[in-house]
Amino acid sequence: MWIPITIAAVLFQTSRTALQHRLRSLLSVSGAGFVRYVYGAPLSLGAVALAVAGGAKLPHPALRFWPIITVAGVAQILGTVCLIRTFDARDFAVGTVYSKTEVVQVALFSAVFLGEGLRPAGWVGALVCLVGTAMLVTKGRFSFDALIDRTAVVGIAAGGLFGLAAVCIRAASKSLGDHPALMRAIVSLAVMNTIQTVVHGSYLVAREPGQISLAIRHWRSSAVVGVLSVSGSACWALALTLTNAAKVRTFGQIELLFTFAIAYFWLHDRHSREEYVASGLVAAGILGVLVLG
Repeated sequence: MWIPITIAAVLFQTSRTALQHRLRSLLSVSGAGFVRYVYGAPLSLGAVALAVAGGAKLPHPALRFWPIITVAGVAQILGTVCLIRTFDARDFAVGTVYSKTEVVQVALFSAVFLGEGLRPAGWVGALVCLVGTAMLVTKGRFSFDALIDRTAVVGIAAGGLFGLAAVCIRAASKSLGDHPALMRAIVSLAVMNTIQTVVHGSYLVAREPGQISLAIRHWRSSAVVGVLSVSGSACWALALTLTNAAKVRTFGQIELLFTFAIAYFWLHDRHSREEYVASGLVAAGILGVLVLG
């Protein structure tokens, strides 16, 4: 069940990220990241309210839930800002590729914090994904040199922050006890989105006050990002509740294929044959982790 849910999460996420990239013509980097939370929080809270109205029991979070979900929310804010910055420095597809190093980072976080490390063959698959990423960044040449420049560091940081967020979301959801997985997922999402709106909104009030009014003025474009964000986050949260975070996020690397499709057909970016071959290598690594991890 987690596989189709993850595919849906990838479709929602890729579309949302592409729209955020487009919003850069209207908002700052931080402002473009903020819209996913300010418009997403009411929707996620509404989903919880509908579930309770339908007879679902509201979980009573343990004390440890709050710091864990807060870390997840802040990590996701910072990861989103880093990702948008890489789009500005390179392009949509290459910026996304940089962040795909989260495959190895999620596996490491899961092993250290949740005791859910991959089997040896799964680690090989994760390494293949990383090699494929390096080849994409360097346009088909096997070299890690490109991963040490400033843009690469920011993109890799985005991947690490998203990986940390994924592990924390799963840990927070698991702390909600024996409630149905969907209820735990939407409660975790609603709390996280609310925290993100307050934290990121406070930053904008202090440092970029004009961005909040711009986000409201351009609500038509911004609200779509919020809807896609909530839909994607709900799918991610549910998938992460159902199974190992490393497997979910690694299989989720099929996002790379959707990203190149959107870059080609919608954003009209062009990439070399070597980059597409490297994408196939990344896909092979994904299957290795999924089947053998």
